[in-house]
Amino acid sequence: MKKVDEVYKGLIDIFNKANNEGVTAIQLSDHLNLHRSSISRYLNQLYKEGKVEKIQGRPVLYKPKEERTNVGDNQNKVNIFQKVIGSNESLNIPIQQAKAAILYPPNGLHTLILGETGVGKTMFAELMYDFAKESEVIYKDAPFVSFNCADYADNPQLLLGQLFGVKKGAYTGADKDKDGLLKKADGGILFLDEVHRLPPVGQEMLFTYIDKGFFRRLGDTENVIYSKVLIISATTENPQSYLLKTFTRRIPMIINLPSLEERSLKERLQLIEEFFKEESKRIGMSIYVDKKCLISLLLYDCPNNIGQLKGDIKLACAKAFLNYKSQNRDYILVTCKDLPQYAKKGIMKIKDSRKEVESILGSKGEILRFFYNEEENKISSHDHYNKDNFYDVIENKVNTLKNIGIQEHEISEIVNINIENYFKKYMGDITNKLRRDEISKIVDGEILNIVEEILEKAQKKLNKEYNEKIYYSLALHLNSTVQRIKEGHKIFNPKLNFIRLNYSDEFLVSMELAKIIESKLDIELPLDEIGYITMFLAADKYDEENLTKDDRVGVLVIMHGNSTASSMVEVANRLVGEEHAKALDMPLNASPEELYNSAKEKVIEIDNGKGVLLMVDMGSLTNFGDMLYEDTGVKVITIEMVSTLLVIEACRKAVMGRSLKEIYNSCINTNPYLRKKSSRVKDVCVEKKNVIVTACFTGEGAAERLKNILKEKLNIEEDVKIIPLTLLDRKEFLERLEHLKKDNEILSIVGTIDIDIPDIPFISAHEIIAGNGIERLREIIDNEIIYEKIGKSLGCHLENIDSSIAVSHIRKILTDIQNDLSIVLSRDVLIGIILHMCFMLEKIKEGKAQIVYKNKEELFKKYSREYNIVERHIKSLENIFNVEIITDEICYIVRTIIENSVKFN
Repeated sequence: MKKVDEVYKGLIDIFNKANNEGVTAIQLSDHLNLHRSSISRYLNQLYKEGKVEKIQGRPVLYKPKEERTNVGDNQNKVNIFQKVIGSNESLNIPIQQAKAAILYPPNGLHTLILGETGVGKTMFAELMYDFAKESEVIYKDAPFVSFNCADYADNPQLLLGQLFGVKKGAYTGADKDKDGLLKKADGGILFLDEVHRLPPVGQEMLFTYIDKGFFRRLGDTENVIYSKVLIISATTENPQSYLLKTFTRRIPMIINLPSLEERSLKERLQLIEEFFKEESKRIGMSIYVDKKCLISLLLYDCPNNIGQLKGDIKLACAKAFLNYKSQNRDYILVTCKDLPQYAKKGIMKIKDSRKEVESILGSKGEILRFFYNEEENKISSHDHYNKDNFYDVIENKVNTLKNIGIQEHEISEIVNINIENYFKKYMGDITNKLRRDEISKIVDGEILNIVEEILEKAQKKLNKEYNEKIYYSLALHLNSTVQRIKEGHKIFNPKLNFIRLNYSDEFLVSMELAKIIESKLDIELPLDEIGYITMFLAADKYDEENLTKDDRVGVLVIMHGNSTASSMVEVANRLVGEEHAKALDMPLNASPEELYNSAKEKVIEIDNGKGVLLMVDMGSLTNFGDMLYEDTGVKVITIEMVSTLLVIEACRKAVMGRSLKEIYNSCINTNPYLRKKSSRVKDVCVEKKNVIVTACFTGEGAAERLKNILKEKLNIEEDVKIIPLTLLDRKEFLERLEHLKKDNEILSIVGTIDIDIPDIPFISAHEIIAGNGIERLREIIDNEIIYEKIGKSLGCHLENIDSSIAVSHIRKILTDIQNDLSIVLSRDVLIGIILHMCFMLEKIKEGKAQIVYKNKEELFKKYSREYNIVERHIKSLENIFNVEIITDEICYIVRTIIENSVKFN
């Protein structure tokens, strides 16, 4: 039995003895021998699920909502209507009316159901039938006969014959007596859909039956037929306009069913869930749905109501199933691309419904799971955010992804997408409801003291202040952590590497704080938990929103804000020197539909047959691309989370005439947030030529003279190219230098004025002419040539990686490591590490076992700073070569560097 079920059962047990007063969390805690904070968590979960009632006061009391103690208490028995979505909300009144119609003595009340197409009138009539059987108003095997009057509306005689029966010879073709539906429905219910299509004569015959309880077959003037039938009719039209008053007067119960638009988003979400579960049952597999797709389904205009919603979901599932089969996927994933065009536009309404959407979706992950097994999650409960169970959110998400066949190294990438959202939501939900005097009731006093102590130390170490929000959140988190460790549960942080690399200062402080926690509580905190503590210390950093952007082909930038897009495009166009990129600003009060129409016009305007790169920041804008392609026929690719740098890069490549795909790939590789793990080495890296830049104010004179001197004294024409540049405009010089870096390795700048360029040695003209400048250059060139030869010679031994590219990148990494650690490594040591790392990459590519490093924890404690710096740089190889480098390998490299380095100040 699950803990939450155990708590629910315990609540019922105590409630039976409590004379209906209610039960406190302390009573349950004593009864079940569980910690009070755990009891409170499970009671809140049961309250959210609608299983318990909460009685406010001091203390808060809880009691079972649906279950009463005595089995067989018919008054509390769950009936068929209680299972209907919206039974306590939009359908509350219609259901009460339906119950009254069925139960009214002696034989119930004839009923007319009104509602738009697709609201579920037929289903509601069937529910009334089931309720009648359940309530023993009719027999279990009583008939339910359904008839749509519109099917025979063009032939009134045939329609009346269907309803009332036909006497032999009544009309041509009537060669025998035939019973009608009123006879077949005897003892049960007759449902007449589209009753407004029943002709006046038929309505008169029907109200005669209602009055007298008998009717005659068509063509029979003598014999009458008695039948006991409850009539439920339905229409989409105004009954006053289409039905005889003499008929409607005999229908005492009129029930109005709400349209989908009139129902809450919460109900609509439940309907969507139900329809996905139906398709899951049909397919026999779980169905995964992209969150943006779900939002579109929640918000799009659905004029044909529930029927259309169900049909659109069925179509989307069919498309996703086709992709699953044709692309040999391991799972069925429904995205916005699978929705009809009109449904995709639903997400553009998010601005008007953001709060309600966020309240019902909370911090659910980017992918939600639907499964037909009732024992399984209802709308992927393991993706649902539970503020009191932070670890389970991560653990369940990881397990889900493993279960659908996603590789472990890919899981971290997926989970990383939203972990900050979980974390911010965790802090927000907790701190909104807690005061300092209340937290002591939940969190152990010793932990509160520890949190105060470590936050005070963190403030001094990091030179920042932490408010009560961090205090509350960290205290509750640490309380949960201690409990989890003591219970032997594993702590997993899928974003540990990201945290180490991006919040290195906070991580180092967290390692120190961990020692305090360990000594005071006599526990051992794993690195994963230290990562979580780091997130609290770095909360101010990732709490800031970074809105980013991208850019012939056509380049269209759309951003939230009054002038954000315009500003970016202005900068990009000015630097590129051509008014190429176009901008659309989206003020916060602008309608997404209006903006979409403007975007559509702009895409058509700027397309030159090569497509358009759409560069956006977030929200509904990220879905414009597919919709624009379908509406305009223009090939549109979207890049989200863009920056001015990306807009400049896209605009520059477009002006150069590059293809849409080339521009897209270039932008992806430019932005580390967008770079995919599967990035191809050949696309990212090319073999570069060695270049020496000579520089003077004009780019001629002294620069040309220096070029000739170097050619003469170095004799390097085959190995190194010498390029003179002007220094007159520093900005232009730097731009030219960046351009050269794309395809060349700049070994040195030789010039008349020192231009301080990081990582590029400068040698003055004076040193070249009258000093040891030539010797320094020779050393630089010889160094470069040696590494080039290493790269080429390794090519004979490495089959799975490009050795020249590997050597180039590893050299750059080792240079950065030396600078960050303020150390120097000899050439022999550098070559040794380069060789080791090249063979390491080859081994990983071959799938062979990587090195095992003993005493990792000791190295972490002694050289935590060095480890984090080395790891941050080495991990960049994972993106370039599509590999995963384990901690043991990094530890070995750290030790090699430490043992063979010379420190400098």
